Amino acid sequence: MSVVLLVRHGQASWGAADYDLLSAVGERQSRVLGSALAARGFRPEVAVRGSMKRHRQTAAGAVAAAGWEAEVLEDRGWDEFDHRQMLDLHPRDVGEGEELTRAEFQRWFVEATRRWSGGNFADEYDESFRAFGERVEAALGRIVERLDPMQDAVVFTSGGPISWVTASLLGGGADVWSQLNPVTVNSSVTKVVVGRRGATLVSFNDHSHLEGGDPDLLTYR
Repeated sequence: MSVVLLVRHGQASWGAADYDLLSAVGERQSRVLGSALAARGFRPEVAVRGSMKRHRQTAAGAVAAAGWEAEVLEDRGWDEFDHRQMLDLHPRDVGEGEELTRAEFQRWFVEATRRWSGGNFADEYDESFRAFGERVEAALGRIVERLDPMQDAVVFTSGGPISWVTASLLGGGADVWSQLNPVTVNSSVTKVVVGRRGATLVSFNDHSHLEGGDPDLLTYR
């Protein structure tokens, strides 16, 4: 069988002018991950990343730390959903110009995500939740097609696509996805094996490479 490891990017720069950049913690997470995978003897023949800056930076840090020689290919099918539009289409429940507390933002984000993933307002979004899922499944299909028997791959992507692959392989839908997505750890690894039965989920959200060391490396956003 072949193995496909789905890696969530390292911590991005939440609250900064450009969110789509790794924080200093995110850069460290990427290097720790690469070293850990190399120590396990994992050497992918195929390496793919989404097109976002945080995907590219995570891939660069992990590949350098692991010492892999595989070229990292870009596939936009692994990009995250547009959370900015998702939030814009679900107005904040605060007064004009007021700053949101962390708890208020989290509530807003959850409600906006539920509105998008529920499907009742699909026509309002540039990419509906259904279209997002189909895009991610197609990206996984391209990985599977690219692999020869017994070859392995690594994909650097985001929590949304990883959670959808996990949910869909388990036979779940938006409800399962919505429970998985918030708990996906930065630089975590989800393992899928590919054999005669097709793609099968083996593990989700493994972040053991972050445990037992600096507690600041364990982040969810």
